[in-house]
Amino acid sequence: MRRFFKFLSFTFALLLFFGVVGIGAVMYGFYHFGKGLPEFNQLAEYEPPVMTRVHAADGSLIAEYAHQRRLFVPIDTIPVFVKQAFLAAEDQNFYEHPGIDYQGITRAFVTNVKNLGKGRRLVGASTITQQVAKNMLLTNEVSYERKAKEAILALRLNKALSKDRILELYLNEIYLGHRAYGVAAAALYYFDKPLDKLTIAEAAYLGALPKAPNNYNPFRKYEKAMARRNWVIGRMLEERYISPEQAEEATNSPLLAQEGGDAEVIKAEWFVEQVRRELYNIYGETALYDGGLSVRTTMQTSMQKIGEKILKKGLRTYDRRHGWRGALGTMEVTDDWTTALAQFPRPKGLGVWQVVVVLAVNKASVEIGFVDGEKGIIPLENLKWAREQIDTDKKGPPIEKASDVLKVGDVIAADPDTSENAGENHYRLEQIPEVSGGLVAMDPHTGRVYAIVGGWSPEISEFNRAVQANRQTGSAFKPFVYAAALDNGFTPADKVMDGPFVLNQPNGERWKPSNYSKKFYGPSTLRLGIEKSRNLMTVRLARAIGMDPIVDYAARFGINEDLLPTLSMSLGAGETTLLKLTTAYAELVNGGKKITPTLIDRIQDRRGTTVYRHDDRPCENCNVEEWNDQEEPTLPDNREQILPATTAYQIVSMLEGVVSRGTGVRIREVGKPIGGKTGTTNNSQDAWFVGFSADLTVGVYVGFDNPKSLGKKESGPSVAVPIFRDFMMEALADQPATPFRVPEGIRLVRINAQTGALARRGDKVILEAFKTSTGNKRKRTVLDGSDSGFSSVSTGKSKKSIRSGTGGLY
Repeated sequence: MRRFFKFLSFTFALLLFFGVVGIGAVMYGFYHFGKGLPEFNQLAEYEPPVMTRVHAADGSLIAEYAHQRRLFVPIDTIPVFVKQAFLAAEDQNFYEHPGIDYQGITRAFVTNVKNLGKGRRLVGASTITQQVAKNMLLTNEVSYERKAKEAILALRLNKALSKDRILELYLNEIYLGHRAYGVAAAALYYFDKPLDKLTIAEAAYLGALPKAPNNYNPFRKYEKAMARRNWVIGRMLEERYISPEQAEEATNSPLLAQEGGDAEVIKAEWFVEQVRRELYNIYGETALYDGGLSVRTTMQTSMQKIGEKILKKGLRTYDRRHGWRGALGTMEVTDDWTTALAQFPRPKGLGVWQVVVVLAVNKASVEIGFVDGEKGIIPLENLKWAREQIDTDKKGPPIEKASDVLKVGDVIAADPDTSENAGENHYRLEQIPEVSGGLVAMDPHTGRVYAIVGGWSPEISEFNRAVQANRQTGSAFKPFVYAAALDNGFTPADKVMDGPFVLNQPNGERWKPSNYSKKFYGPSTLRLGIEKSRNLMTVRLARAIGMDPIVDYAARFGINEDLLPTLSMSLGAGETTLLKLTTAYAELVNGGKKITPTLIDRIQDRRGTTVYRHDDRPCENCNVEEWNDQEEPTLPDNREQILPATTAYQIVSMLEGVVSRGTGVRIREVGKPIGGKTGTTNNSQDAWFVGFSADLTVGVYVGFDNPKSLGKKESGPSVAVPIFRDFMMEALADQPATPFRVPEGIRLVRINAQTGALARRGDKVILEAFKTSTGNKRKRTVLDGSDSGFSSVSTGKSKKSIRSGTGGLY
């Protein structure tokens, strides 16, 4: 008995010793491997990188920015059976264990012992918590040290976060193949469905992927993928997540994965790149590419597409007027010409045009060959535009035969001839225009930008001419000179002398502006002056009211914050961007209210919380659970009044006359109430038209990136007006003919269109807008000032130099 107690004491002492040693080893392990690991607060605040998605105003996806393709979905919006599929496959005791599944470890140990010598793969026992710890904070290194750190982190993670939060991180973090991170991205990729539309079978397939996505690729290893999916379905049945009937139906269903089932992204590079720049400037690279922002933009998909198409059409039309600059290159035409053509570098900016080689030249046509060996014809009719370009204003002789343009071996761009009378396999000769330009369309009441086009193609240059190019405005600036005059006592019916004007400048030179026509028209009304874009009248008007009000208006409308107070600026010698000038015109048509142009309506973070909203007006009753015919909420108008509504309407009415009778008369084809103004700068370097309907403002600019003349006969009416007209024809096709809104304080009076006097029988009559405060009976002598002894009107406030020339011409 004594020996027994002695043995028992020894055994107890031995166990106690090894227990103390074991506990010490465990504690040392926690200390050693736990050094430098993240603290609880770091784990609690962790957010997986999630891609930012950008949408058009109609909800269409227009861009995704991400280092990893991941969509973040809060745990409470993930369907129950999706969560159950992953729990059944990966961690059946997830809600019971403390981060490490001791029961699972024991089971895996026993299984691995049984499989010794059988060549089977070792069974693991990592919990979802351990996988989150590894994915969030560790590497994929296979080592005991990493496993120890993983276990320690899992225990800490389990204390720091709730089980639902850990599962949320896991389901949004896990890699599921094909650059898809998280269940939401995987559902879109494999099944082109949101999570709430998945079937049990589809959810089970996603649950099968974490172990080895490549081993269960449904497109290359269908049988293995089906077997693994069905195993997950069996586990879901075993855990009683689904009924036997559901399990049977899911097991018998085919695996209908769709490779590349990503959401369609609408192509709108110019608009999207400008949005990306703004997001990058506000939030930085990390938030942009990993922050999971949901951005709702102001882009109207249809208008963006129309804008891109119409601007390209206009640039191409102008380019063709100025002739052919030659083939893309040449090559030797042999029996293996398709191989040589395939090796020819494709120029940037061709778009849908194809690179072809001339195989044969006849008098009436050329035969062309495509890289796939197919052939086509370019008839002589489609070559007649391609007279040699000698310089901007001079072309070679008319084309009489195909060989006047092309020869065998020329590599050119071609596009199918889609005209009504085109023959089969007929194509058109194409060339990328050298000229460029921009187009902006916006809501004049809110500043929401509907479309931005910054040039021919962002492949050629990402420089956005609609936003980044500062160019002289020409006569497109004149409405703001006239607005200043109307606010300083003039009426649209007042007369200004259209005659010679000479200004002695401080350097001893004389400045002699002229009209585009080089003619003088005598006393003319202000309305006629703006409709016909008379430079001499504008200069006299600016001289009469002084440059200070004009400088103030340029700043007030956001055109130019530091306009030089010199008379040439009244003719548009100052520079601005197309977006700024279009915004200024929008502020005319909206009744003189200040607006801020914006491309972004709203930004939400990864959890759906709105972090930015362009329209910041308060509306207490806008969100209601149900509609019971209650009174609609009224939103306050907090826009600043920068111009009296009466003056704004007078300018709008005069600009409507530009389209009805003036330099924009080609736009009458649209058949809707439209106003606007042409602009052409000195030496025809820049061509503009900025105009509007009652609810849409559009600006068009055309010019060379390295400024040079567009041509002696080119101007705003010939270059920019057709682009504006064609855009409005399509954009307003389904819209009613809304008249411009007449504010209080305006009286419409019938007057003689030429003289500005009250209309009499037989006169050409127009309705002129007068302010009720001035009426139409006030008599004024003609503003003359035709003497040549005017001194410089520079106030000396700025020492900046200005470009030579008159600025606006037409």
